[in-house]
Amino acid sequence: MGSSAIRRHLATGLAVLTAAGLLAVAAPGDAHAAAPCPGRKVRTLPFATGSVEVYKRGGYVCAVTVAKKQGTQRRMSVSVRARGGRPVVDQGRFKYHAGPVTVHAGRRCVWVKGSVATGSVSSGWILC
Repeated sequence: MGSSAIRRHLATGLAVLTAAGLLAVAAPGDAHAAAPCPGRKVRTLPFATGSVEVYKRGGYVCAVTVAKKQGTQRRMSVSVRARGGRPVVDQGRFKYHAGPVTVHAGRRCVWVKGSVATGSVSSGWILC
């Protein structure tokens, strides 16, 4: 293989990598799903039919219930309650997730609940 053939191979490889990089930048939602809540994930509470993901940022706690089998509409709920406050709830018939719901907890404990169909989870007081 001559030096001009090697240069052509390198140029083709570089073009393919550049195109792949542009596609990844142009469509980030296809490669990675965006986080449903701001902040960092601090807990995942799994149960038989789904899980509750809990996020925390600057004194706020956010939660979302995610169904294990997505695409079929079914009853779901998510609830977050800061100690001494009322729960913030999202419930209904959804295909993918319930929530997100957010409460200002400051430095207080929170109680998180979630359900999908007949499965559910309740955290007890966490993040104290």
